[in-house]
Amino acid sequence: MNNMKFNMIFAALLCAGLIAMFSGFIAKSLSHPTRLAEDAVKVEAAESTGGGAPKVALPEPILGLIAAADAERGKAVAKACAACHTFDQGGANGVGPNLYDLIGRKKESHAGFAYSGTLAKQGGDTWTYLELNKFIWKPKAYDPGTKMAFIGIKKPEDRTALMAYLKTLGTHAAPTQSEIDAEAKELAPPVEATPAAAAPADAAPAPAKDAPKAH
Repeated sequence: MNNMKFNMIFAALLCAGLIAMFSGFIAKSLSHPTRLAEDAVKVEAAESTGGGAPKVALPEPILGLIAAADAERGKAVAKACAACHTFDQGGANGVGPNLYDLIGRKKESHAGFAYSGTLAKQGGDTWTYLELNKFIWKPKAYDPGTKMAFIGIKKPEDRTALMAYLKTLGTHAAPTQSEIDAEAKELAPPVEATPAAAAPADAAPAPAKDAPKAH
C-alpha cells in the first residue's frame, strides 16, 4: 500500500470518528437541555400585604392642596381631555359631556348626552371634589361600567391643578375642612397588621404565685 492510499484511509477514519463524536455531543445536548438560571419571562404578581388579600391601590388625597393650586396649569392638563370634552359655558357635548360647572353637579345629568347609567351607583349621585379625584385618577377602577376609555391622570399634582381649573368653571368654593378630613380618612393607605410575637417553644411557664398560708 503506497503512502497516498494510507493517508486517504486514515483521513476517512478520522472524519468518521469526528462525526460520531459530534453526533453524540448533539444528541446529549438535545436530551439534556440546559436549565436557565432564572425565568426568561418574569410574571409580576399582585402586591400582597403579607398573608391577606392584595393591597388595593388608591389615589392620593389632594383636596387640601386645591385652594393654592395653579389653575392655569390645570387648564393645560385639561387639554388631555379636550379631545372628548368641552369646558366652555353652554359648550356642546362631544364624545363626552360638556364639563362646565361640573363640581357639585348631579352625575349623568348634562342634557343631551347618553351616559353609561352606572356612575351614580359609585360614591353617591353628585360630583364632589372627592368623587372627582377618585374618578379622574382611574375612571375604569372607579366605575367599571363607564364608557369613558381614558386611562386617567396618575400624578397627584396634575389632578390637583386640574381640579383647581374646574373650580373656576362656575362659582365654586374650595373644599371645606370637613371634606378634606373625609378624603384623608377614606383614601388613607391600609394599615398592615403586625403579627403577634410567638412565645419560644421551649419557654418555661410563668411561676405560679404562692398560695396564701393558712393560719
